Parts: sequence; structure tokens; C-alpha cells
Amino acid sequence: QVQLVESGGGLVQAGGSLRLSCAASGRTDSSTFMGWFRQVRVKEREFVAGISWSGDLIYYADSVKGRFTISRDNAKNTVDLQMNSLKPEDTALYYCAVRLRIGDRYRSGSYDYWGQGTQVTVSS
Repeated sequence: QVQLVESGGGLVQAGGSLRLSCAASGRTDSSTFMGWFRQVRVKEREFVAGISWSGDLIYYADSVKGRFTISRDNAKNTVDLQMNSLKPEDTALYYCAVRLRIGDRYRSGSYDYWGQGTQVTVSS
């Protein structure tokens, strides 16, 4: 079983930066794919970024390309999301998630474990 804890959220002005971190415990081996999702109110969780175990496969939502950077440190069992040039539309509850087997990386239903989320609020 995998447990995930997000941190680093907060309030920031437009154009500012935040770095989110996800600490994982449990089974996170070479078959593990890590992703970040975000959710606004009752909307479905939106894929933000994902990264494979080796880091050779990285994916971003079009809305964050060029602004966000995902990375992972397998020795520390952490996955980070560096968010630069933040916009008010980035405001959401951000979740870290892990997928243990192959699946659709863009769908929240493909992931097996989730953290509790960390709030990011960007003021205009």
C-alpha cells in the first residue's frame, strides 16, 4: 500500500512561483508512475503532469507547458512540481497520485492511490 502526503501549497500573486512536494511511503518501484492532478470545486480532477520511474517519460497538460516542471527523487521517494508564472486559473486543490500498473495517465481513474491535496491560490 502506498501513502502520499502533499505540501507546499499556499497563496501567491499572479506571476509568482510555488513548489509542491509529494512524499510517498510504501511500494514505489520501477512500475510506478506518478502524477499531479488539480481540482476546482466539483469539477473532475484535471491532469497536470506525470513522470515515470526513470524520469524518461514526462507529460504535461497544455495549460501548464513551459511553466510547470515535474521531477522525482526515487532515493527520497518524493515527487515535486515546480510552478512558475502562476496564473489565477491555476487556483485549485492539487493532488499527488500514483499508478502501479499501466493505464491511461490522463485519467484520474487510472491511479491507485491519492494524497489529501494541497491548496494553491493565485491572486490577480
